[in-house]
Amino acid sequence: MKEATPVLEFVDLAKEFRLGLQLTRVQAVRGVSLSVNPGEIFGYLGPNGAGKTTTMKMAMGLIQPSAGEVKLFGQSIEDPMIRAKVGYLPEHPYFYDYLTASEILDFYGELYGQPRALRRKRVSELLELVGLSHAAHRTLRRFSKGMLQRVGIAQAIINDPDLVVLDEPLSGLDPMGRKEVRDIIVTLRDQGKTVFFSSHILHDIETICDRVALLIQGKLEKVGPLDALLSEESNEVDISARGVSEETKAHLKEKVIALDALGATTLFTVKESEVSACLEALIASGARIHDVQPRRQSLEALFVTEAEVRRDA
Repeated sequence: MKEATPVLEFVDLAKEFRLGLQLTRVQAVRGVSLSVNPGEIFGYLGPNGAGKTTTMKMAMGLIQPSAGEVKLFGQSIEDPMIRAKVGYLPEHPYFYDYLTASEILDFYGELYGQPRALRRKRVSELLELVGLSHAAHRTLRRFSKGMLQRVGIAQAIINDPDLVVLDEPLSGLDPMGRKEVRDIIVTLRDQGKTVFFSSHILHDIETICDRVALLIQGKLEKVGPLDALLSEESNEVDISARGVSEETKAHLKEKVIALDALGATTLFTVKESEVSACLEALIASGARIHDVQPRRQSLEALFVTEAEVRRDA
């Protein structure tokens, strides 16, 4: 069976800037190669200044790479017909804040050459999708940060694109705002669209992404499904149990790495070599075992480890 053509592909992509009076060379992006498959949510992860925005601007044709190339749907990004299949939200969008939500979306629809009847229908659908129907006729200067971000996502998909590129769509939002934007991204995937978004908010990426790429100081360090990236053996196991007496906790104190009380449940973290002994002691004491799970490396731990390795290199 023939593999699907990547929706977005970077091939040895690099970008060098010259900064300051001395024209110092700065390698913002260094030999990045990755592909984004149809219908997936792909998270582009990295600390501030890692080169995420630079990469996205090259993908959108806003700046030219120093080396390498970008392909959209297997074609050159210079083709206007190909670029019309992409929606984009920059990290710091600017909107005419004297316009209402309906007016700004109608404006972007007209830029795409959409007829008036189609624009009215599309604007109504998008405002409903991003949860702004109630504020359709409110000027943008009266919108919160989260509401403006939802308007930004709506304008990015006004042309019903196959690929949606979002640069830090969750940055600066409160927990409720982040959840709302996450839900929109998942809805876009459910509609068959591909979403490529950057973020440094680890929890959000871990929650919704099918695959991720980790960028550190302009260099790609890890790419793959989260389960594969986070499956490294830690040689530690979490045991959760109820009805654990203080006497049993004291007895097991020397065998456990960590012990946490979560209401009526006690969570023990132990080395693999101590699992059998701990389970036997818990069962003998009359405790009820609820769960035994190998401890998986967190995305945050992976992020910190790779960043420290790159910094010390």
